[in-house]
Amino acid sequence: MKFMKLGSRPDTFYTTEAVRPVSSEVSSDLIIQVKGSRYLLHKFPLLSKCLRLQRLCSEYQEASQHQIIQLHDFPSGVEAFELCAKFCYGITITLSAYNIVASRCAAEYLQMTEDVEKGNLIYKLEVFFNSCILQGWRDSIATLQSTKAFPLWSEDLGITSRCIEAIASKVLTHPSKVSLSHSYSRRGRDDMSCNGAESLRHNKPANRGWWAEDIAELGIDLYWRTMIAIKSGGKMPSHLIGDALKIYAAKWLPNISKNGCDHKQAASDSDSDSANDLTSKHRLILESIVSLVPVEKGAASTSFLLKLLKAANILNASSSSKMELARRVGLQLEDATVSDLIIPSVSYETDTRYDVDIVMTILEQFLLQGQSPPTSPPRSKLGFERRRSRSAENIDFEFQESRRSSSAAHSSKLKVAKLMDVYLQEIGRDVNLSLSKFIAIAEAIPEFARLDHDDLYRAIDIYLKAHPDLNKSERKRLCRILDCKKLSMEACMHAAQNELLPLRVVVQVLFFEQARAAMAGGKVTELPSNIRALLATHNIDPSRPPAPLSTSSLMPADDQWSVSGLKSPRSKMSTLRMKLAEDDDLDENDLNPDGIGRSSKLKALCLLPARPKRMFSKLWSTNRSTTSEKN
Repeated sequence: MKFMKLGSRPDTFYTTEAVRPVSSEVSSDLIIQVKGSRYLLHKFPLLSKCLRLQRLCSEYQEASQHQIIQLHDFPSGVEAFELCAKFCYGITITLSAYNIVASRCAAEYLQMTEDVEKGNLIYKLEVFFNSCILQGWRDSIATLQSTKAFPLWSEDLGITSRCIEAIASKVLTHPSKVSLSHSYSRRGRDDMSCNGAESLRHNKPANRGWWAEDIAELGIDLYWRTMIAIKSGGKMPSHLIGDALKIYAAKWLPNISKNGCDHKQAASDSDSDSANDLTSKHRLILESIVSLVPVEKGAASTSFLLKLLKAANILNASSSSKMELARRVGLQLEDATVSDLIIPSVSYETDTRYDVDIVMTILEQFLLQGQSPPTSPPRSKLGFERRRSRSAENIDFEFQESRRSSSAAHSSKLKVAKLMDVYLQEIGRDVNLSLSKFIAIAEAIPEFARLDHDDLYRAIDIYLKAHPDLNKSERKRLCRILDCKKLSMEACMHAAQNELLPLRVVVQVLFFEQARAAMAGGKVTELPSNIRALLATHNIDPSRPPAPLSTSSLMPADDQWSVSGLKSPRSKMSTLRMKLAEDDDLDENDLNPDGIGRSSKLKALCLLPARPKRMFSKLWSTNRSTTSEKN
């Protein structure tokens, strides 16, 4: 921290309650009242340097021993006026980054310019400000912070803008070339010597984000302007801007590093501000941070953006800020976790525990990203080879880049599909979650993105357990999103015993699994034509073994699949018989494309023996008899 001393005389100001006289052999002839304090001073030293006092005294016409002047609109406090008065008397004063703004405003008010006297206070303050304060890192920040007490005067005098420009220029400069005034940052201050710039020459190169913690001390209005100046420089990497915003949010938003924003706790702990004032303050900070997030993808982590979104919900931020956050999260949704997407609902219109609508918006933004480019390069119409031109090489290079981009987009969709299936498992426990919202999220995922449906089946099973009052029609509607062909063997074994599933699902699971298991065992060399046709309509390769069970998600103990007691096929058959008793009134829409009714197929499956060859011969004969009866 740099200092400047002016004057050489000892301090002769004394305090007697609210009266501050100056010790002198000459009696005072001027009384100045400032902020409730009265100063007994002399005209000669003050009027010789203060043009405003000259004009005020010339307007005073009454003849008396003491002339009284009241400065009602004095911009600074009594300390700043006293500093200016001591300068007029030649008394030693000390200037620093902490009092230069107040002193500069007071000197401007008193009009202590060069027109009155050469080398006046304003000139000396400007020299110190430009040559010392603005050259130091910590001095610039401290001075900028002090402008908050005099916002209008600081703006008119250009103090605020000059401090911001100085800070931004230092941020965009390598730290080894910046005079840090032995403050640097909290991570490195203990290693700094008295001369910060000299100390850095012997240390390791500083981190490029060294500035983030120091400017996080600024209020949101000054911080916003400073960050705008840094971004406009065009030299700062976007991820460093994002890291700086994360540091600022952690400092000024309550519990932003944990579950969103614990505003209620922060409001109860506040002694000076009311809850409404605190909410408005935090909302302003949040919306300002959102406006500062760089446009580049990945500039801010997905986790940080989702924490801001949780805080925006609690603080009732503007819809534009929420939509901007949702859009930004949607661009990099593949990096999110399920815990990040668990956003508490604060709406009074619904009783759901989680804000599912905003997650649906995020998913829509993710799916709106660009379409995949062609999978093969354009071929020349000519049948002979020709010399490749440079433009053709550029086209091939662009094509390879597009192929890599397409591959990355496909991989992202696979990750998001897994993520959303596990998210459905979490929100499925909410008894107030509507069936339509559950299905809407599940159906939004492209079919190719789900390599298997095990996680989706877990989600459906959890939802059915949490909503036992669903009728048969609603359960059928829910299970239409499930593809039984993409279930693993363990999932099929669980589904065959699941009494909550509709009969159609159980029949499909058993049929596809029995056929697939039979061919995987190698005991059947040829299937009947009607069975082959039926499997072909569902794109099933009977020779392909069942897909392994997905282990991408961790489930609570009560949601794990239990396959005990499945060594004997009796458990499957008993479940089917129970389903028959419940759903014996099948409608005409349950007929298969080949004309075989579900009830007849079910009876055939219930009679399937353990040996695969006898199973398919029995099923084939049943199909033939049914067909002959119709004919």
